[in-house]
Amino acid sequence: MKKRLKIILASVVAFLVSILIFIGNFFYGESVKRGSEVELHREVEAVNAVAETDSSDLLSTAKAWYEDQTPIRLTQNAYDDLLLQADYINNENDSSKTVILVHGFRKEKADMGNYTKFYYDQGYNILMPDSRGHGESEGDYYGYGWHDRHDLIGWIDLLISEYGTKEIVLHGNSAGAAAVLMTSGEVLPDQVKAIIADSGFTSVKDELKHQLKHIYGLPSFPLLDITSVITKVRAGYFFEEASSIEQVKKNKLPLLIIHGEADDLVPTWMGKEIYQAAGGEKELWLVPDVGHIKAYEIETAMFEERVKEFLSKI
Repeated sequence: MKKRLKIILASVVAFLVSILIFIGNFFYGESVKRGSEVELHREVEAVNAVAETDSSDLLSTAKAWYEDQTPIRLTQNAYDDLLLQADYINNENDSSKTVILVHGFRKEKADMGNYTKFYYDQGYNILMPDSRGHGESEGDYYGYGWHDRHDLIGWIDLLISEYGTKEIVLHGNSAGAAAVLMTSGEVLPDQVKAIIADSGFTSVKDELKHQLKHIYGLPSFPLLDITSVITKVRAGYFFEEASSIEQVKKNKLPLLIIHGEADDLVPTWMGKEIYQAAGGEKELWLVPDVGHIKAYEIETAMFEERVKEFLSKI
C-alpha cells in the first residue's frame, strides 16, 4: 500500500513539474523568444496629453530630415559571436562626439529616427544599433538590456578605435533605457560622458511581473520563477540578475532619467526608484500627463531644452 502511494505521489509530482515546465516555456515564448507576437499591456490613449502644434511641427521636420539621410552600415561580432548591425550618421562638421540611440522592446533602430536631427544639430554623430534579437541583428531572444550592455560596450569600443570618438552619450528608450542604465554599472572608457534613460524599468523581473498581472491577472509566483529558470537555460540569464537598480548603484556618470507620470506600461514608480538608487550626478524629469516614451512626442521643445541643458554640463 505504501509503495502504491509513493508511486501515485511521484506521478502527481512529475505531472505537476511537467505542467510547470510547459507553462514556463509558454511564457518564455511570450516574453523572451524572438519573433513571437506577444501581447503587451497597453496604455489607453487618453493617458497622453495632446501634442502642441509646435511639437508636431518639430517632429515632422525631424522625420523628414531622418528620411533624407543615407546612413553608413556598421557591424560588430558580439561576445557570443552574434553579428550585430547599426546605422551611423556622420556629422559633416567633423565632430568627435557621438550619441548612441538605443531602441526599445520589439522595436528597431529606425524607431529612434526622430531624435537624429536634434542630436545632429548639437554637433553629434549618431549611432543607431539594432539590439540583439531585433531588426537586422542576429539573436533568437530578447536581452531586455542585460546582455545588450556588453553589446553597447562593443559599439563604444568600435567608435573609439575606428572613428577616434572622444565624447560618447548613451540615450535609450524603454528596454533601451534599461540597456543604458545596466551599462552604467560597467567599467567604461573615459570617452563615455553621460547617459539619458527614458522610461526604463527597475529590473526584468519587476517589468514582467507588472505585465503578467495586467495581461493575465496572474501572480508572479511560481510562473515567473519557472520562466526565469528556463530563460537562464535557453538565453543565459535569470530575470533577477537583469537589474537596472543594481547597476545604477555603481554609476559614476551624469545621468538624466525621464519618465512620464502617466506611464502605465513601465510604471512611473520605477523611474523614481532608479533615480533614488543611482550613483553619480543625476537628474529626474517626471513629465505630467505623458505615457510611455511619449515625452519627446508630446513635449518636443521642452524635451530638447532639458536634454540640451543636461548635455551642456558634461
